[in-house]
Amino acid sequence: MRTHYCGELSKDDIDQTVEICGWVNRRRDHGGVIFLDMRDKRGIAQVVINPDNADFELAESIRNEFVLKITGQIIARGEGLVNPKLATGEIEIVATHIEILNTSKPIPFQIDSTDTSEEVRLKYRYLDLRRDEMQQRLRLRSKVTHFMREFMDGNDFLDIETPFLTKATPEGARDYLVPSRTHPGEFFALPQSPQLFKQLLMMSGFERYYQIVKCFRDEDLRADRQPEFTQLDVETSFMNEDEIMAMMEEMTRGMFKSVIDVDLPDEFPTITYADAMKLYGVDRPDMRIPMQITDMDELMQGVDFKVFSGPASNDGSRVAALRVPGGATISRKKIDKYTKYVSIYGAKGLAYIKLNEDGPASPILKFLGDDVTAKVIEMTGAQTGDIIFFGADKT
Repeated sequence: MRTHYCGELSKDDIDQTVEICGWVNRRRDHGGVIFLDMRDKRGIAQVVINPDNADFELAESIRNEFVLKITGQIIARGEGLVNPKLATGEIEIVATHIEILNTSKPIPFQIDSTDTSEEVRLKYRYLDLRRDEMQQRLRLRSKVTHFMREFMDGNDFLDIETPFLTKATPEGARDYLVPSRTHPGEFFALPQSPQLFKQLLMMSGFERYYQIVKCFRDEDLRADRQPEFTQLDVETSFMNEDEIMAMMEEMTRGMFKSVIDVDLPDEFPTITYADAMKLYGVDRPDMRIPMQITDMDELMQGVDFKVFSGPASNDGSRVAALRVPGGATISRKKIDKYTKYVSIYGAKGLAYIKLNEDGPASPILKFLGDDVTAKVIEMTGAQTGDIIFFGADKT
């Protein structure tokens, strides 16, 4: 049906007769000469239709997103007409024959538009997926899963599909239920993970299993929640924690290099759960953010400020400080906003010390005294222009 893809044509193809198929990305009429930007999965090529072409009248009816088959000859673009934004920008196709494979109704938005609302894009998803950005994302996803399969197969893992229609089991979210036609009143549950099945596979002696699998969780939509998602699911026998981590690091390094040509470190930094909670207050810290929490328990045990001395002296409680570089310019209004935010997580307040040009400033300085304040600044490494926030409560 075609001899070449649009996006793969180059100067090496000049003088060749080619057949291409694809969508009309853009149509232009310049002084009786019609130009079409033809798009397929490999890219875009420009087609020229001259008035003496036998199909010129047909070409005049062509609109954006028509599906065409075009036969023509590759020529070099004229001087000053090269388009450096296109991989095929040095050549164009002079059409000799045009065949309309499918017409298109007027579309609700231009495919290359960047200001179309998400609601409209999702309503016309088949058009949205024609956009280069979406095409590239799905191609990237395909490359990632392809690499994962090759890596896991190369490490003697077996790709085994596990059932989707199964029994409800206690997990971290609600199940999606599927009514059974043959057993009225009974339901299947879609799996939140293949956990039980992969454990059965280990008991059965398969030793190394993997699966790129869909999981289903009936949860409220949030930034980190999806009703369905895809994961690389792995289970092994006779491997310890360090061996598994080393293998996953090797896979991740290889994947980044193979797919997007990015070199990752030979060894990934690791941190214990205890240190993550102590230094960052969360079990999944963003290591790109250099700020760390500083323990103030020992320093605050003797201060005449029960908000700090109480938690500092009790097991299961903690006084912690967080230095924010350049934060001295944060307004009182914004601090009040932060205070309201941390209250969502149980904090009773958000004390602070600003390090201004003329020295520390804070409502709590009178309770801490000069020596303790100086020690706080030293322990956090704070400098002029920074702000230090404090939290004190049960851990």
